[in-house]
Amino acid sequence: MNLQKCTGLDAATAQPIEIGFTNVISTVEPLLPPDTAERWLAPAWIDLQVNGFSGVDYCSPAAPIEEIARSIREQFATGVTRLFPTVITGTVEDMAGAIRNLARAKESLGIEARAMEGFHIEGPHISPDDGPRGAHPRHCVRAPDIAEFRRWMDLSGGHVKLVTVAPEWPGITSYIEEAVTHGVVVSIGHTNADGAQIADAVSAGATMSTHLGNGAHMTMRRHPNYIWDQLAEDRLTASFIVDGIHLGASFLKAALRAKGLERSVLVTDAVMPAGCRPGRYRLGEVDVELHADDRVTLVGEEKLAGSSLKMDRGVENLMKLAGLNLTQAVAMATRNPARAGRVPSRQRGLQPGERADLVEFAFDPSSKGIQVERVFLDGELVYRRS
Repeated sequence: MNLQKCTGLDAATAQPIEIGFTNVISTVEPLLPPDTAERWLAPAWIDLQVNGFSGVDYCSPAAPIEEIARSIREQFATGVTRLFPTVITGTVEDMAGAIRNLARAKESLGIEARAMEGFHIEGPHISPDDGPRGAHPRHCVRAPDIAEFRRWMDLSGGHVKLVTVAPEWPGITSYIEEAVTHGVVVSIGHTNADGAQIADAVSAGATMSTHLGNGAHMTMRRHPNYIWDQLAEDRLTASFIVDGIHLGASFLKAALRAKGLERSVLVTDAVMPAGCRPGRYRLGEVDVELHADDRVTLVGEEKLAGSSLKMDRGVENLMKLAGLNLTQAVAMATRNPARAGRVPSRQRGLQPGERADLVEFAFDPSSKGIQVERVFLDGELVYRRS
């Protein structure tokens, strides 16, 4: 494409800048005095946890490749250019089939394949207990198995980049150490671990907490408990589902202060009904309902089963619910997930030589509203608002 220039927002310095780019960013110049345009350019969003979108279930071994591509294009419209398709707890063969299917999509698609930055495997080595297990099927939860992990790596062509485990399982430290040797990020989640078990997992190489504050008991000991232990652990970066449903504003504010913004990441945890009309849907072997208020629950229950959150709304919610400014909210959707997910450094920001993954958006300071206008992946226009 031809060289583009646009006003940008540097999430590191909070300064307006002018950016020139082709497939990579070529120039970055300060704008003095600050530009007053209503449109801004920022690094495009990165979602480390998306189970499905727009009627497509990434956990299904039978998800058509062309439908996976369509669902990714739908996410471009929300400002996302890099995502970690996520496979949750299932049978050995169903999980293997889903990973194999995503690998086929990664191998055969075009621009959509480049958006699939890596795969996230959430489970099956999680707590079997009600509460921490969340909506994951109990009968598919199982102990850590290094052989199964190696099979995932083979089936995925090495594209598994993130795994979520519960540290209370016997043998989990050896499992974490094995994953780390493959360059895989290990995250703690859906756990009922005590403080010592969490500390051992971190010492073995775990560096993240998955959607902290969720996948937990409805009531628990006030202290110590596995949420406090993870909040207090400075070696763990935490992801948060900021849809106004999974977390209350008071917990979100306190958690962000405890972790610090540098160790906080926005994720959607979106599932197949995200982007669809309210109604009933089938996720693997369970029936879920997308409600008019955007909740996704197991049918007939109040238990949440993922979210219908879109990343642009998540950035808005960080400002509305947690009181962050635009620069801080953008960092939680860009630089922070890139660092936590070990996305290569040239895909992280707005510096010369970095990949031109960019989102142009209108921002209303009074309402904290964001309207995505254009999205670029590797400098290629992948979405324009009509």
